[in-house]
Amino acid sequence: MNYFDELISLLNEEQQYDKMQHEAILLQSSLNERRMQGMTWFPIQITDSELGRGDYLSVSLKKTNHLDVDHRFRFGMPVSLFSNHDPKADRIDGVISSVNKESMRISFRIEELPDWSRRGKLGVDLLFDEHSYREMTNALRQAKEIATDPRQGKLIRKLIGAEQLYTEEKELFFEHPDLNDGQNKAVQRVLGTADIALLHGPPGTGKTTTLIKAIATLLKSNNKQILVVAPSNTAVDLLTERLDAAGIVVTRIGNPVKVSEHLQELTLDSKIDRHSANRDIKSLQRQVRTYTDMAQKYKRNFGKAEREQRKALFDEAYRIRKDVDRIQDFIVTDILDRSQVITATLVGANQDVIRSRSYETVVIDEAGQALEPACWIPILKADKLVLAGDHCQLSPTVKSNNGMDNKLSNTLFEKLVNLYPQAVSLLDTQYRMNEQIMNYPSSALYGGLLKADRSVAHWTIANDTEPIVYIDTAGAGFEETESDGAIYNLGEASFLKSHLKTASATWVRSSPIEQWPSVGIIAPYRKQVSILKEMLEQDEELRPYAAIIKVQTIDSFQGQEKDIIYISLTRSNTEQQIGFLSDVRRMNVAMTRAKKKLVVIGDSATIGVHSFYQHFIAYAESLGQYHSVWEWDIAEM
Repeated sequence: MNYFDELISLLNEEQQYDKMQHEAILLQSSLNERRMQGMTWFPIQITDSELGRGDYLSVSLKKTNHLDVDHRFRFGMPVSLFSNHDPKADRIDGVISSVNKESMRISFRIEELPDWSRRGKLGVDLLFDEHSYREMTNALRQAKEIATDPRQGKLIRKLIGAEQLYTEEKELFFEHPDLNDGQNKAVQRVLGTADIALLHGPPGTGKTTTLIKAIATLLKSNNKQILVVAPSNTAVDLLTERLDAAGIVVTRIGNPVKVSEHLQELTLDSKIDRHSANRDIKSLQRQVRTYTDMAQKYKRNFGKAEREQRKALFDEAYRIRKDVDRIQDFIVTDILDRSQVITATLVGANQDVIRSRSYETVVIDEAGQALEPACWIPILKADKLVLAGDHCQLSPTVKSNNGMDNKLSNTLFEKLVNLYPQAVSLLDTQYRMNEQIMNYPSSALYGGLLKADRSVAHWTIANDTEPIVYIDTAGAGFEETESDGAIYNLGEASFLKSHLKTASATWVRSSPIEQWPSVGIIAPYRKQVSILKEMLEQDEELRPYAAIIKVQTIDSFQGQEKDIIYISLTRSNTEQQIGFLSDVRRMNVAMTRAKKKLVVIGDSATIGVHSFYQHFIAYAESLGQYHSVWEWDIAEM
């Protein structure tokens, strides 16, 4: 099977599975269940509506309750506005044009809201996102077609291994005092390569810092405009802010997850609002609203003259809106042409406003977490490609066919690292972890190549002599429980809480809370996280310190760091089943969040069947930092 045909087939399987799951939730769950799963806002209040670009009605709305419930709504996703008066019949579909925690703006291809929107309570359902799958499939089909072109398909053929990558680079020496040797060499490779550069950044090695420096240097060397993309909105937000801080003119396409005022100012929408020509648009939009309001005042039963007058008013509003569209097109082009860097998600790289643009260089960050079909959307716009990431950390989320066993989990970045090791720049100096914390992931996953910068190599918590600790719960009776598919371990959670209380008691005696170490508690299972949170909230001694103790799953902790990390491995069973703990990339993420102290709690009789954990326990023993839970009086815990 052709390289791209196989990807299309795999993507189609994923789409069908994803759609089936999504629709099952919409059809089988009650309104309240959908709301608690973050797939429905109800009830909502419409706060504003106006006709916008391209004859779309833009409707602003806000939540009126359940403000603390997280949601899955994101920029560009399809939604359905409904009334509880008749939720099946009273519905119109639209697309999210902006969203934050409590408010949303939706574009509908209508001129006015239907009558039913003024009766009953209104809500919004999140629909299945066909758009993203369609964009990915189209990109794969385009790539397959272009690959056969002798000139245009050169980069594509190299990316799939059908044509050899030559690493004859330009002799470009680069050295910046703020970068270490490995980082300077990485920038040098990005500058010197003609087609593909791979930047491998293990945890704490300054990948983003290196990438920003490489982008800034490329711009100075006559790159007119660079597209910088990442798989998640959160990653795009970080890059946008860092690029702006480096003095680069950057425009963010799409709606940021992070609701900081400064980040909002970097978005295309905000720049349009502040553009000098936008004053003309506001004046014309007022005229449109005046004509539309006048037209809508006519009753349904009216004569020929009234009908003609109504039509004339709508025609005039339509004519003015076309003028508005022309001015908006000018503003968008002007803003984008002045931008040195455009940032977007992978799928967002094909937003209407930038769909037809191409770039001398395209940068894909967090490529180790990027679904390959999504990567082809920006790749098709590139002459040169820079991929940055770490395939030894979290892989993309794949729902179908056992997730991580699915071929879609094998990213383009990982394929290229294996295909072209000569094109890889490994950042080998990390600035986060005490070297004892670093050494095990370094030897297990990075060939022992990582080294700790001297600024962090020996840092520890005050009066602490064990930067890494393994506490073995074997034989303690802390067995896991499974309920409705959720796995948790009450005994292990209770022990962790007690261990943390003992540690915090020493901090209370020695320093004010402002000087306490930051603490993160990580568990691989959501139910265990929920139980740990509840235990800490209910504990009178720990409750005052909740602000400095963060409890999350491994996936949620990606990109963060804390002075102390506790890991509750959770699994403890006689069958020695460890589930997705066998994905050692997840555990790599968890372990490498710790700066000064790592405490891992687990049952060696269960997890020790896997070589990664077996060798980790042996490593802790070699340091004299292996402990049995029986060293504590667990009867009193």
